[in-house]
Amino acid sequence: MMDTYVWGKVERISPEAPVPVVRVTKNENRLGGAANVALNVQSLGANPIICSIIGDDAAGLGLLSLLENSNLSKEGILIIPGRPTTVKTRIIAHNQQIVRFDDETDSDISDEGSFAMKNRIAEIISERNINAIIFEDYDKGLITEELIFSVVNMANQKSIITVVDPKKRNFNFYKDVSLFKPNLKELREGLKAEIDPYSVTTIESAVNAVKEKLGVRNVMLTLSEHGVFISAENGCKLIPAHIRNIADVSGAGDTVIATAALCLASGLDIFKTAAIANLAGGLVCEHVGVVPIDKEQLLKEAELVFSN
Repeated sequence: MMDTYVWGKVERISPEAPVPVVRVTKNENRLGGAANVALNVQSLGANPIICSIIGDDAAGLGLLSLLENSNLSKEGILIIPGRPTTVKTRIIAHNQQIVRFDDETDSDISDEGSFAMKNRIAEIISERNINAIIFEDYDKGLITEELIFSVVNMANQKSIITVVDPKKRNFNFYKDVSLFKPNLKELREGLKAEIDPYSVTTIESAVNAVKEKLGVRNVMLTLSEHGVFISAENGCKLIPAHIRNIADVSGAGDTVIATAALCLASGLDIFKTAAIANLAGGLVCEHVGVVPIDKEQLLKEAELVFSN
């Protein structure tokens, strides 16, 4: 996705309607969506390969240019003629997001497009030394049940870690993955149940239902200000959130899943993985707009937390 930012100042209310007038001072385009996950992976010292789709439009060309400027590989990008590239435009004034509007389609891509993406992923897995695969699902039409089954099967055959940041449409299709990371809203939608974030017993019961249904080994449930709940093969644990000056929660989930994937691929246990990913997600919330994690800042924070 393309993340477009319109920065400005609000000094008056419109005479045409009771809405603020934003005097624009700056326009900026950034990599968003799966590309922001890749930026986080890159910031932490690994080499990401994005497998995704864009349209043959101006925004798509802009995305390719941003990927090149960020030294990110384009080998997994497929261009779908006639399909709009997803663009999220945020209007920000005085360090607050006033409104966001999305230019996109979320319809499933064609069978031909899905087949081409599956083949591209298979080629990359066979030709490269891949340590982890991240499913960053935004319900935009690329990821389907068949694609999930195919890629997870390829990964499991090669003992490649699979981590998932799910959305509603494909929630129940992510079977036999290494780490499943929903947030509370996604868990509620996936199970069609109300879950009290203040009740550890209720949370544990819901997470266990997901583990049994999907056959996943580890579930990391992000709970915003309540922290993260981890359920693994050797137990479960609630890790509290750290007190932050929250400026913007945009992109925090991208940072959490990228950090968790790298920690697991590096051989850390699931509980330390969750603790570090929890730290990373909180740190990026201190910045306005979607930004990747700062590796040095995360290391300093982790040293401070784990030394206490």
